[in-house]
Amino acid sequence: MTLSNTLVPVAIGAVAVVLLLGLINMMRGGSANTSQRLMQLRVQLQFLAILIIVFVLWWRSGG
Repeated sequence: MTLSNTLVPVAIGAVAVVLLLGLINMMRGGSANTSQRLMQLRVQLQFLAILIIVFVLWWRSGG
């Protein structure tokens, strides 16, 4: 298994985990500050995941 085959699922999984944590916090009526921090983290992880995906696609196309 290559590094690119590992990075993409890990990045997507990280986004999914933070999204689920945010939804659970919201459904339980948790802290608004926690929800805000989780939302910011999710957006940052989404950006990182997009960068990783674009890089992997570029790398596989022959760079």
